[in-house]
Amino acid sequence: MTGIDFSLLTKKRAEKSLVKYVRRSVGRSKASGRITTRHKGGGVKKLYRIIEFSQTKMDMPAKVIALEYDPNRTGFIALIEYSELPSQNASASQSKVRQYIVAPQGLKVGDTVVFSEAAPLTPGNRMKLKNISVGTNVYNIELEPGKGGILVRSAGNAAQVLAQEHGFTDIKMPSSEIRKVKGECFATIGMVSNPENRFYRVGKAGKSRLKGRRPHVRGSAMNPVDHPHGGGEGRQPIGLKHPKTPWGLPALGVKTRYRKKWTNKFIIQRRKKK
Repeated sequence: MTGIDFSLLTKKRAEKSLVKYVRRSVGRSKASGRITTRHKGGGVKKLYRIIEFSQTKMDMPAKVIALEYDPNRTGFIALIEYSELPSQNASASQSKVRQYIVAPQGLKVGDTVVFSEAAPLTPGNRMKLKNISVGTNVYNIELEPGKGGILVRSAGNAAQVLAQEHGFTDIKMPSSEIRKVKGECFATIGMVSNPENRFYRVGKAGKSRLKGRRPHVRGSAMNPVDHPHGGGEGRQPIGLKHPKTPWGLPALGVKTRYRKKWTNKFIIQRRKKK
């Protein structure tokens, strides 16, 4: 078993105005109540942190007041606070707005971040891809302007800006795929925090149950009636040229992307096969 170093995080409870309860389906269909996704169930209760993946406050510096753990993602999150000018009907204390963002590696309490079309190339700042210099690491990347970041958001991940041409930015993804993204899309400078997460080991079954993961039985340990890999005396190979799912479909390495998907034209180089 290995753990994660939480000593850099701020010892405080989550911001009450930025959390909400989200009902979990735990693998069952809401319509029929039947299990539709295996190996899910249980787990400790947790509240969802409302993360700002987009950019609602432009050209306004925000101060990092806390670094926190988020049970819903592998990377850490940062609580930022904007100091807005008080309006006529609001006091100075009520004018401050707080948001959660995905924290980059190296961000500290007291640092300042800003969302702008062209901002300094410091970790945590968010700006348009067309204004980011070649070779810079970015994360939380948009695919459509104004829709919010959906790419590269897990712990220790970062994409690299390779080139700027004809209104598009060439980006090398963590999977080694190279694709074009519109230059008007926003991205955050830096790398997602908690890169040591890749070395994390659960260590025991009870910890997996707390995360909501039920036991996963190998197909080769089942009977032939239950799985294509099952059967045989003792520990035997699966007896197939390629592995299959419990329902007889190809598994492990088969391409699942729709061949005629319209965004295929933005992919310059496919990811490397492992």
